[in-house]
Amino acid sequence: MPDVRLKLTIEYDGTAFRGWAAQPGQRTVEGEIRRAIDRLYSPGWKNLAVAGRTDTGVHALANVVSLDTYEGPPPERAAAALNGALPLDLAVVRAEAVHEMFNARFDARSRSYRYRIWHRRQRSALEARRALWHPYRIDLDALNENAQALLGRHDFRAFTPKETQHRVLVRTVERARWLEVDEAVVAFEITADAFLRHMVRTIVGTMLAGRDLAPLVEGRPRSEAGLTAPPHGLYLTDVAY
Repeated sequence: MPDVRLKLTIEYDGTAFRGWAAQPGQRTVEGEIRRAIDRLYSPGWKNLAVAGRTDTGVHALANVVSLDTYEGPPPERAAAALNGALPLDLAVVRAEAVHEMFNARFDARSRSYRYRIWHRRQRSALEARRALWHPYRIDLDALNENAQALLGRHDFRAFTPKETQHRVLVRTVERARWLEVDEAVVAFEITADAFLRHMVRTIVGTMLAGRDLAPLVEGRPRSEAGLTAPPHGLYLTDVAY
């Protein structure tokens, strides 16, 4: 049995990462996490799991990782110790001991994402890697009315690449809304039991193009939806258990 199963809540700026999953010769979030754990814990650590396998360029405010540890820093010191071994664009914001059967991926009840849009006429240097620049009129009322079609259990194959490893393309959306963050930024927020690859970004691209979502969430082909919005506006904001 492990000394402790750790639950880590992590945040990262996805700009310089080739997504979550470890890849040979690529800088990834998982690769950096594994290197830090290797430095601090016995080589016997194992069972790394993550709630959200984010894509290249996607950010996270509260992704969740679980793993079994043996010799190494206790849970109350784990966040500080790991942060000392992690790069500046990746941080553990909370570490805690959890039940030995807890799994960050399979125990998650829902994930929440936010997509940020900078909609002033002038682009922003500071927001260039944090929000989509969309210098056009945005009608939040119309977007929110359209977003109601997402709620409930639907077939989202129109919003994921045609070539996919997903076997089940049905997802249940609990919440979907657009809101004004400030005078220059609007955001789309969505919560679902799980997400398909590129699903949120393609929903955003489709809505910004003014397309009606209602017929698309009933299993229409990918070709009928809009373009996939770029990754730098997307944030994994919460995982619920």
